[in-house]
Amino acid sequence: MKSNVIIKEIKIEGKEWEKYLDLAYKKKNKDVKIDGFRKGAAPKEMFIKKFGIESLYMDAVDNAVDAAYKKVLKEENITPVCEPKLNVKNINDKECILEFTFITAPEVVLGEYKNLKIKKPVAKVSKEELNAEIETLRNKYAEIKVKDENSKIEKGDTAIIDFKGFVDGKVLEGGTSENYPLEIGSNTFIPGFEDGLIGLKVGDTKELNLKFPENYTEELKNKDVKFEVKVNEIKRRILPELNEDFYLDLGYEDVKTKEEFDKKVEEIIKKRKEADIEDQYIEDCLAKASDNMTIDINEEILDDEIHRMIHQFEQQLKMQGLSLEQYYQFSGLTHEKLHEQMEPEATKRVKYRYLLEKVAEVENIEISDKDANKQADEMAENYGISKEELLKAYGSLDVVKYDMKMHKAIEIVKGE
Repeated sequence: MKSNVIIKEIKIEGKEWEKYLDLAYKKKNKDVKIDGFRKGAAPKEMFIKKFGIESLYMDAVDNAVDAAYKKVLKEENITPVCEPKLNVKNINDKECILEFTFITAPEVVLGEYKNLKIKKPVAKVSKEELNAEIETLRNKYAEIKVKDENSKIEKGDTAIIDFKGFVDGKVLEGGTSENYPLEIGSNTFIPGFEDGLIGLKVGDTKELNLKFPENYTEELKNKDVKFEVKVNEIKRRILPELNEDFYLDLGYEDVKTKEEFDKKVEEIIKKRKEADIEDQYIEDCLAKASDNMTIDINEEILDDEIHRMIHQFEQQLKMQGLSLEQYYQFSGLTHEKLHEQMEPEATKRVKYRYLLEKVAEVENIEISDKDANKQADEMAENYGISKEELLKAYGSLDVVKYDMKMHKAIEIVKGE
């Protein structure tokens, strides 16, 4: 048994146990009808005679557990890190013996956690990255214009088409649509479809005789398919010119020339890359420091972290209008498989948490109420909410303190 596993017994007897049995009786008796008495009015002796005192035991235990749990924590000065296990060791009409199994924080022996000799890359922006970012911005602000009826479809155009597919002389299920916007060159459709529309004009129709590729679905791969297509409209993306009007649209009021624009975009890319590099650097430092330490993680602690992650994932799904059950259906996963998939990430999170807590302890990191309140004020202002709302979301000022302590520990591990 691991050193951080603590087993404690507590005996509930006499009048105290009788009190919990009475509470159980009153709860159960509300819904009971015994001959000769109104519903819920049967005396305790009659109830026990009919149903047996054993019928009260589990409800009585439920009533007793919370007080017993708090009593053990207070008397033994235990700080559990996950839900304790409960075992009813003995129960009768005179007493109940409860056994709690507590898991406290595992022992952590730090290895090297400061001089990790991890090199942080310097953020650089290549000409190709700069040009790609500028093109992304231009495409974001591109104007969509309808081409005149005499214009032909070109690569990059969006063709609004009706199409109907046929396989083995039958209409292809899911292969029919009207007024479908297809960007030519997007490779959205099977090979040959988009290229086959190049040169067509509004009102033109065309029959495309193609073949599904090898990597398509089992029932359709390598099969011949015929599409009947009609062009309804052709649209063209008009990219904005690199001028002051475009710079203003982007909110760059201080930019007047192409050179200033390039410099501005380069700075934005560089800051983004620096943030990515910093995140990866922290990850590398924590990974190495946690590899250097010794810790024996209880299965219960790991399970608790996985369940927390699954709950967070479930909340994210709800924001997308999905339930966890629906996710299991379309992903083909089960709760057990999801649990298994999350185990490596959960293990890493647990290791990092105990690493940083131990570093904070060894380095005597303490956060004052004054500093925590100042941090809470700044966070509330940044989020545009009141301090009370922020602390309610966090749970308490102690959680803000904990976060600040962990961030200071990270700075030490980084060597900064």
